[in-house]
Amino acid sequence: MRILFLDESGDHNLSVIDPDYPLFVLGGVIADKDYSEHEMTVRLNDFKICLFGRTDIILHTADIARNRNGFEPLKDRPFRERFFRELNALMRELEYKVVACVIRKDEHLTRYGVAALDPYLLSLDVLVERLCFEIGDITDGGMIVAEKRDAILDRQLEIAWLSLKIQGTRYLRAADIDRRIRGLSLRSKSENLAGLQLADLVISPIGRHILGKPDQKDYAIVESKYRRNQKGRMEGYGLVILPK
Repeated sequence: MRILFLDESGDHNLSVIDPDYPLFVLGGVIADKDYSEHEMTVRLNDFKICLFGRTDIILHTADIARNRNGFEPLKDRPFRERFFRELNALMRELEYKVVACVIRKDEHLTRYGVAALDPYLLSLDVLVERLCFEIGDITDGGMIVAEKRDAILDRQLEIAWLSLKIQGTRYLRAADIDRRIRGLSLRSKSENLAGLQLADLVISPIGRHILGKPDQKDYAIVESKYRRNQKGRMEGYGLVILPK
């Protein structure tokens, strides 16, 4: 079974558009279930023990950037350099595929006006399609795992998922989605899932890149992990930017 671990960057609210970050990014990593539960988890725990002497610290981009919630040692420059060097090596070596949908909210709203679809729902459609295409014609071949947020947002996501199973998407029938993807599971950050932490780490570099900000070393790794077609094309297969 293949699992799509989801994360997001930016606000999906179209009534509030931050001029410094006018994007909504929904994406993450697709990984084999057994691999994510065993080797990926072991490798991530080994990394944490080696750097912090514990496994309960949770890799979260915001905490890493702000040196908080266990990442206070990153204030020391040599340690910080070692942390990113070893983290980048780990991200490069692990086995997964990156998929992401980026919505340019200002352009989306300008083009569609009051008919503009919610960026989260639109992105979810795109990613569910990519997961189904990745799985192929296999019953219960996939699963979606997303991080719990709050009761309202979690309910919205569950409703969006149910809608996909009833209405389908532009390219997939509802019956195909329902048959191929076993379900949606909302998990707490405190559960320390390796796949969700990896999803968190790949999303921010994508947003920075699309905004035209200087790429850091992690984006080259993300770019190498994008889902691609047989000719190596990532646009439309691993990375979708809307509006087109």
